[in-house]
Amino acid sequence: MSHPIVYPKVPHVAIPSACTLGEGVIWDHRTSTVLWVDIKNPGIWRYQPATGEHERVQAPEAVGFIALTGDPEIPVVGLKSGLARFDLRSGRATLLVSPEPDLPDNRINDGHVGPDGAIYFGTMDDKEKAASGSFWRWDGKDLTRLLDGIVVTNGPASSSDGRTLYATDTTKGTIYAFDFDQGRLGAPRIFVQFEQGWGHPDGMTVDHRGHVWVCHWGGSRITRFTPEGRAELVIPVPTAQVTNCVFGGPDLKALYISTASVGHDPHTDPMAGHLYMVETGTYGVEAHVFEG
Repeated sequence: MSHPIVYPKVPHVAIPSACTLGEGVIWDHRTSTVLWVDIKNPGIWRYQPATGEHERVQAPEAVGFIALTGDPEIPVVGLKSGLARFDLRSGRATLLVSPEPDLPDNRINDGHVGPDGAIYFGTMDDKEKAASGSFWRWDGKDLTRLLDGIVVTNGPASSSDGRTLYATDTTKGTIYAFDFDQGRLGAPRIFVQFEQGWGHPDGMTVDHRGHVWVCHWGGSRITRFTPEGRAELVIPVPTAQVTNCVFGGPDLKALYISTASVGHDPHTDPMAGHLYMVETGTYGVEAHVFEG
């Protein structure tokens, strides 16, 4: 059994967004903005901590993640039907590529831009039953399947040195690591296997030292793992379904955390679905920008 240190600070609500399934939180260092999505009540949220301003933009269908592009107002998002450019001013989506047109019950879930500038993302069965999900890479031209046979994909993330890609099989409680070289991946190896009582691994982020911060769906916490996969630190979160996290703020020391309320009684878990923040004492790395 692992016995990590418990962090003394508890995250507080940054924005009471009450998302059904908050996910995909990302920090845009160019505009000092936190962005995240609500998958099940489809929308994209934006929040500027310096001013307190925030807004929600309606999405046309389930949306799993946001990838920064050269235009901060037009990111690429992972819609149910495929990757699309999304105009945050008008709410208009332009489909770019559909990875699985033959699997109408699947949807895109989590994703991010890798150090090579390509988008890495996962698909999953929206009913969370069939092992029809895959991990994909798209560089703006070619779409490549990396791994398949997964019920719920989650957490594509790259190490701070750009040499490792992490991807999660949430249902099996397994986080895989792949040696990474400009879009070429080695064979998957187990980085972390969740222990009984931990809940399920969900989204993740990395810090400047190469530690991996993993959210626990059903576990009310985030765990920081060393680059070797050892549980080192736990941050308690005051709601059960912790979905994703990212370092933000002017010095990248604030950890922003998305959560979900789906399936939870608001009387027993009244803090579910909000965006949280906690100062960590360490700092993360800037998000890569998709130029494809």
